[in-house]
Amino acid sequence: MAAEHAHESGLAGRYALAVFDLAQEERAVETVARDFAALKGLMGQSPDLTRLIRAPVFSREEQAAGMNGVLHRMEAAPLTRRFVLLLASKRRLFALPDIVRAYDSMVAKQKGEMSAQVTSARPLSEDETAELKSILRSKLSRDVNLETRVDPSLLGGLIVKVGSRMIDSSLRTKLNGLRMAMRGA
Repeated sequence: MAAEHAHESGLAGRYALAVFDLAQEERAVETVARDFAALKGLMGQSPDLTRLIRAPVFSREEQAAGMNGVLHRMEAAPLTRRFVLLLASKRRLFALPDIVRAYDSMVAKQKGEMSAQVTSARPLSEDETAELKSILRSKLSRDVNLETRVDPSLLGGLIVKVGSRMIDSSLRTKLNGLRMAMRGA
């Protein structure tokens, strides 16, 4: 199994692979994925939680106590709780967002899915998201999990990243290209 995930490198990749292997042994891959998705959502909503995870000013005890409270409130599985508290005790909590991303990638690969990062100028509607998934499924011949971000500086259009391929149809990029072409003329 480790050879399949050799592309996941670095600190986050090693931790993600370790928790993925443990989750497989404990038949908790989906449970940990759900917990990680909930944590990712909480990090997106709470600047305080993000600061607790990323800021080196907190001691390992403070990080562990804070994360224990969060994990308890969200009723995280025992494996998720042990893993996150281990990260806190080793002062590696800052890597949690990257670990979650790498773990999600491993789960998707196991299911035969791909993940795509989509950046848009405004939040996509459910219909737009479904249509984009359908288009990507037909182009890639596999199911695609979308991770969406909003970047108003794009003005319009999308940037879609699937693996190492990036499709940039943003208005900002098109305007920059037009600007460069006009300078060269």
